[in-house]
Amino acid sequence: MTNKLIQTLAVVLALVFAGNVLAGHHSEATSKSALALDVGQSDAEQAALQVMYEFMASFNSRDVPRWADTLLFPHVRVASGGVTVNPTKGAFVAETDLEEFARINNWHHSEWNSIETIQADAQKVHFKVRFTRFNPKGEAYVAFNSLYVLQKTEQGWGIRARSSFAP
Repeated sequence: MTNKLIQTLAVVLALVFAGNVLAGHHSEATSKSALALDVGQSDAEQAALQVMYEFMASFNSRDVPRWADTLLFPHVRVASGGVTVNPTKGAFVAETDLEEFARINNWHHSEWNSIETIQADAQKVHFKVRFTRFNPKGEAYVAFNSLYVLQKTEQGWGIRARSSFAP
């Protein structure tokens, strides 16, 4: 195994533990202004938060290559009782069909309810988030808690891993 794979597996284990600890402990923002940048946030948190906004915007636009640009690879997702490791951006784009996702889930778009920094340093930020999914009529139909791990690399900030209670 390569060092990167070992590091990725370590992240997965940490996410599983953190996801269990955070389950049920969330606070929803009452307005979009609650998600705005705070004066007290570090440069790292602000940069990571911009990635989160782009993640949601590109997801909602169903632009898979743009959405993949917000991720770091290998990318790890812990959800639905399993772990998915996407080794490369190309593989992620090839296997992701957001139109099919929308059809199957009667999904139109999603919105962040809250994004809260749990831990941060200059190279990595952990966000506890809650998001809501909306149907084509604009009705909210489900909300989920998640944990997002963002890292700064030579290419810039990106989402390395997500642990979600969403399927």
